[in-house]
Amino acid sequence: MERKIIITEDGSSSIYLPEWDEHYHSKHGAVQEAYHVFIKHGLDLFENGSDVHILEIGFGTGLNSFITFLESQKRMLKINYDGVEAYPVAAEEIIHLNYVSRLKAEKVSDIFSKIHAVDWEKRQDIETHFSLKKRKQFFHEIEDKNQFNLIYFDAFGARVQPELWTEEIFKIMYESLKSDGILVTYSAKGSVRRALQSVGFLVEKLPGPPGKREMLRGTKH
Repeated sequence: MERKIIITEDGSSSIYLPEWDEHYHSKHGAVQEAYHVFIKHGLDLFENGSDVHILEIGFGTGLNSFITFLESQKRMLKINYDGVEAYPVAAEEIIHLNYVSRLKAEKVSDIFSKIHAVDWEKRQDIETHFSLKKRKQFFHEIEDKNQFNLIYFDAFGARVQPELWTEEIFKIMYESLKSDGILVTYSAKGSVRRALQSVGFLVEKLPGPPGKREMLRGTKH
């Protein structure tokens, strides 16, 4: 499938799939979407100094993990991060992504490189407070139980991959979370909200990032 590196409206890069007319991130801004959805309405719920176990559904370009690393430095968070991706982004594409410069993170540019260089299927210490395990698997193959405090659900949209937004998948997500664990996603579709509720999540509609009116957050009770 053809893939193109594009620049989104906030100046940060993303990947576009012409065949599906689908972007890896919001065309209105990759970085601002990541901060709004996954940091403001997810990671920011945890107190400074917390230990947070995160599962990312759709590791993709590594943007969410890199931003989470940057935030963990500021707030002395200890992060154990699992990123699930069935189709990893190629190394020759990674070198064209401009996240380090857009985030003014040149001092830790080696961290973004390391996130992509470490082996898959092995937990690795990116720094003393941030460990990463990249998992090459399909979402329906996830078997974790009561392991995570927070899920970044960042799969391709239901328009192109509806099978990723079903009760079956969200039941797997629910079971993988610890009690009071949180799932955040950019999606606000009614079918997604109902699927989350049907497996037990308490679901909130929240203001969406630029270009989207709403997004969803689910809590395991």
